Amino acid sequence: MSDTPTPHDVLDTQGLYCPEPIMMMHNKVRELQSGQWLEVVATDPATQRDIPQFCAFLGHRLANQTEQDGVFRYLIEIG
Repeated sequence: MSDTPTPHDVLDTQGLYCPEPIMMMHNKVRELQSGQWLEVVATDPATQRDIPQFCAFLGHRLANQTEQDGVFRYLIEIG
């Protein structure tokens, strides 16, 4: 992730399960402006499906998605 931008905010949803990570993400996105970056950290495997769908539906760009040791990280550009 050396060429990826530094996020303007980080949302830690570790330990939470669907639908809480998406609900929290929805609220956090409202606080950010178009072009800003949000990193979401999660442990719920359902976020692998939910976050890309959320981004596609609301017009945000999922720039990076990684998983290491059961921790999922998503870098999202707010649209």
